Amino acid sequence: MPELVVIAEQLLAPVPGGTGRYTAELLRALAATAPHGWTVTSAVARHGDLAAARIEGVAGPRVLPLPRRALTLAWQAGVPLWPGGDAVHAPTPLAPPKAPRGRTLSVTVHDTVPWTHPETLTPRGVSWHRAMITRAARCADGLLVPTRAVADELAGYVRASAPVRVAGHGVAEVFTAPVPAMELPERYVLAVGTIEPRKGIDVLIEAVGRLDGVPLLLAGQPGWGGLDPLALARAHGADVRLLGRLTDGELAATLHGASVLAAPSLAEGFGLPVLEAMAAGVPVVHSDAPALAEVAGGAGIMVPRRDPVALATALSEVIGSPARSAELVEAGLARAAEFSWARSAAAVWRIHQPEVKSD
Repeated sequence: MPELVVIAEQLLAPVPGGTGRYTAELLRALAATAPHGWTVTSAVARHGDLAAARIEGVAGPRVLPLPRRALTLAWQAGVPLWPGGDAVHAPTPLAPPKAPRGRTLSVTVHDTVPWTHPETLTPRGVSWHRAMITRAARCADGLLVPTRAVADELAGYVRASAPVRVAGHGVAEVFTAPVPAMELPERYVLAVGTIEPRKGIDVLIEAVGRLDGVPLLLAGQPGWGGLDPLALARAHGADVRLLGRLTDGELAATLHGASVLAAPSLAEGFGLPVLEAMAAGVPVVHSDAPALAEVAGGAGIMVPRRDPVALATALSEVIGSPARSAELVEAGLARAAEFSWARSAAAVWRIHQPEVKSD
């Protein structure tokens, strides 16, 4: 029985972030759409607690013989440690160097930030991502990117021998299902994602300081860069509340209660919170980062990056006008309906099983 092995290491990362959600949802979709006779298995480095890597309907996780850091270094050095299976998909650039004869390898490249915004990563992170993405473009059987914007940008930095397929993300059912009750403010701006410089949180806090009595809720864990949201809030007179990492149910409830989702990122590969907010019937204000503009498809309000005045004006427009908010909700619901995780999974399967049809 042929087997697709998916590297699920990001599910066990200290800060799983958006790539963690991508890995989990793609795993579920791959298992649900597997061609006849295929099985889907996850694989991870050696860890003490594997609970976060267990996905219903997916076999595994299969535990590789090295801990995370050693596995990362081994694959970076070109050690041919194959995680098993007839095919392997890596949802991040953490991938085997190449597939053995008769087997196939695909890799998702989420963004070109290591080239376009290297200052938002550690120097080690920039070097690692550039090296791993460049090798995947040369040695994998196929690359997946989440937007045409990423495909176009990537072509300017690496020469891909492998075909590059654009496959957007989807929306988990939890964001469109009934949500649990939570004690939340009557109105608020919500931002979702790892708290780091690339996400434009400093600009957002300055913008919220210009609003009249509307708090900003930040859902996400601290990342690299040393941003201190509470210190920024004091400096700009903003009401900022840190929610930390939420369960899917808590995040869905917090999203449904928001007056507006703000996505002021400097750079993104996709911007999954934008799509999730639209699917949940929440208006969106986003930056003019190319991938966010592509995903929103005109269904949100777009503002220039690094412009707190324009961002504050757009947020006020949504919060202060029920009619404008309703227009954005209607447009967002229609836009979100164009995406699905099943389509993302089909793009993976077509690399390994070319006869799989596109929907």
